[in-house]
Amino acid sequence: MIDPSDMELAALRACLSPLGEYVGSIGMERPLADYTRDEVLTLIEVVVTAYQDQMIEEHERMAAKDRAFLEERLARQGQAASKGVPF
Repeated sequence: MIDPSDMELAALRACLSPLGEYVGSIGMERPLADYTRDEVLTLIEVVVTAYQDQMIEEHERMAAKDRAFLEERLARQGQAASKGVPF
């Protein structure tokens, strides 16, 4: 990832806890080279899922904020139109 955005950095940080939980569940003392193929695939799945979940959550938060802003603008425009403002 080249020059990650603040949102991407937050998503990366969100991976730390699930990653640590998974590694702890299979043994922190084991080197990565000793992981089975399935353990490595699960590790990747844990990290990618946590990253995607955080990105989705942030996008939904931003969309809700945008929706609220637009609804407020529309409400204000409706009030102005009902008062007979010419623009």
